[in-house]
Amino acid sequence: MCVVCHAQGLQRKPHSNQLQAFWARLRGDQMLSHEAESFKEQGNAYYAKKDYNEAYNYYTKAIDTCPNNASYYGNRAATLMMLGRFREALGDAQQSVRLDDSFVRGHLREGKCHLSLGNAMAASRCFQRVLELDHKNSQAQQELKNATTVLEYEKIAEVDFEKRDFRKVVFCMDRALEFAPACHRFKILKAECLALLGRYPEAQSVASDILRMDSTNADALYVRGLCLYYEDCIEKAVQFFVQALRMAPDHEKACIACRNAKALKAKKEDGNKAFKDGNYKLAYELYTEALGIDPNNIKTNAKLYCNRGTVNSKLRKLEEAIDDCTNAVKLDDTYIKAYLRRAQCYMDTEQYEDAVRDYEKVYQTEKTKEHKQLLKNAQVELKKSKRKDYYKILGVDKNASEDEIKKAYRKRALMHHPDRHSGASAEVQKEEEKKFKEVGEAFTILSDPKKKARYDSGQDLEEDGLNMGDFDANNIFKAFFGGPGGFSFEASGPGNFFFQFG
Repeated sequence: MCVVCHAQGLQRKPHSNQLQAFWARLRGDQMLSHEAESFKEQGNAYYAKKDYNEAYNYYTKAIDTCPNNASYYGNRAATLMMLGRFREALGDAQQSVRLDDSFVRGHLREGKCHLSLGNAMAASRCFQRVLELDHKNSQAQQELKNATTVLEYEKIAEVDFEKRDFRKVVFCMDRALEFAPACHRFKILKAECLALLGRYPEAQSVASDILRMDSTNADALYVRGLCLYYEDCIEKAVQFFVQALRMAPDHEKACIACRNAKALKAKKEDGNKAFKDGNYKLAYELYTEALGIDPNNIKTNAKLYCNRGTVNSKLRKLEEAIDDCTNAVKLDDTYIKAYLRRAQCYMDTEQYEDAVRDYEKVYQTEKTKEHKQLLKNAQVELKKSKRKDYYKILGVDKNASEDEIKKAYRKRALMHHPDRHSGASAEVQKEEEKKFKEVGEAFTILSDPKKKARYDSGQDLEEDGLNMGDFDANNIFKAFFGGPGGFSFEASGPGNFFFQFG
């Protein structure tokens, strides 16, 4: 007890024994007061050296010796602030102004602690109290402006979060945290928005920092779970959501996220099972239902789109499969499996340029022998697609036999022979002559096993010394039908012809 405390309640005319006791206590109090001041001075010396831990220890000794001195609490509050322990500092600052409401530095420190912890309204009240005591206090004036700025950023962030403008919210929280570095609420909001923007490592880092200081922080547990959920680690995510709900059973966001995670996991697994069982129609329906659960879960939805694309390819709905894979890579442009699936669908629909583009993307990302071969195959098919399709010209399949090729040539050659169209217009004659020549080209290549093999492999026939512009389609026709005089067209009436062999 200090001198003032002992003096209270003393009678005006004390008994001599009481008087002696009083003076004894007074001397003791003076000694304690001197000791407390000594502790304070030592604390000040350590504070000046920036040895805040030792300063804290000595200020604590001063408080223990004389617990009713406002300045001791104020000094320890300042030390705790330098150690980043703002919540403890707030308690000391509040005690200092309870002991002495005119203690300006106490009100300043209380306001600074409130602001650092993100309570800008309470901080403003403290700074306004300082200005009531000292209207020219420049520090209070500046801190009041800072508190007002934080309140403005809070309001803007609230509106932008509702608009789902998460980048703007992150910006506002970064600015607010410059004045409120110990505010967990601002950090959590920033971390949640980072997660919603797909910046998971940054969000995880912020949440982990908070959990190191407070392992029971439900908001931080929720954000950790949210990051895992959006990274398609759904089982681990559920564990964090459940833990958050243990800490705060009414945590609405954790409750919704936990429900979505469980539903998404179940639908995806059911879809996978249906696919493995060969029930593609059911798998399609389940993957579609899963896609409707949470549009924010980009990575999982990318996989669901790719899975549904695979189902569509099995159902031979190739254009739908391409659309699903395109949606997958829009959500996750690093998703190799979706590029490979789409490229195969492009190959199956003979969209070779698109297939080459996708395989190039895959090979640039993962330079494996398999991917290199897939790219090479697509490039060959693209090259082949730019040449004349001799199989199409003859109207035969690529696996047609030698006899089928001969029969097809006979039919097409007779159909497009110039003599058959001698009475047609000049334009028709020119077109039929072109087709007659192409039929001859096609037969020349496909009837020769070596040339056919080179053509099928995509090799450039002109590079092999075969100039298709030098051959005579009439010579091929004559050779096929038995030489000069072996075949002729005869008119049987206007526009009608019959074939005569010699």
